[in-house]
Amino acid sequence: MNEKIQKILANLGIGSRREIERWIRAGRIRINQQLAKLGDRIDLTAKIFIDGKPIPLIPPSDFKRRILIYHKPEGEICARSDPEQRPSVFEHLPPLRGQRWIMIGRLDINTLGLLIFTNDGELAYRLSHPSYEIEREYAVRVLGKVDEKILDCLRKGVKLEDGMAAFTHIEDRGGSGANHWYHVVLKEGRNREVRRLWESQGVSVSRLLRVRFGNVSLPEDLSRGQSRELKAEEMQKLVRLVGL
Repeated sequence: MNEKIQKILANLGIGSRREIERWIRAGRIRINQQLAKLGDRIDLTAKIFIDGKPIPLIPPSDFKRRILIYHKPEGEICARSDPEQRPSVFEHLPPLRGQRWIMIGRLDINTLGLLIFTNDGELAYRLSHPSYEIEREYAVRVLGKVDEKILDCLRKGVKLEDGMAAFTHIEDRGGSGANHWYHVVLKEGRNREVRRLWESQGVSVSRLLRVRFGNVSLPEDLSRGQSRELKAEEMQKLVRLVGL
């Protein structure tokens, strides 16, 4: 096997491909004591060092894929560390020996709901890449019922600062008093995209919850701040979604 270094390390759960590419640019990775470069290819006989620490290249036959779901509360950040010392979603995950949990589909600090983590870098890469068009479903609470013309506009597409965006599906879930709930579906995960779409129409989002990612839904019995691993049959469904 001869593959790009970022793919091999990602498959071993060392980090995501993009994360490893950043480490290469920063000069943190060496191959046989030589600084790694983007595009370098290695096999499992190579000696890899990250920040001077040797990294064992476990053969794929010894690799055990794990997938974890987590119910993110508001107020937690989707990063391993933070200069402001805010709580991180990674603080609540079970430890992994010699590997790292890779997050799939981050959420902003004020959004709660379903997050998926895995130790499989290739799975994380495919589930996150726009070309696979993985659905993300959100429950959105807004102030008052929204005019049908606005909903139609959100379905057809709106030009945001980083390009066109649209909901592939919008479902009215009703509400009481001033609050009204909608479920919306996207096939990509740009930064704050759900909020920005609504805000483009002058609609303010007061609550945002991700309830589904691909074919994985947020369990009703999974409390905020809790995690659990997917069962074998649940994992297989998710893996088949991206052709692995």
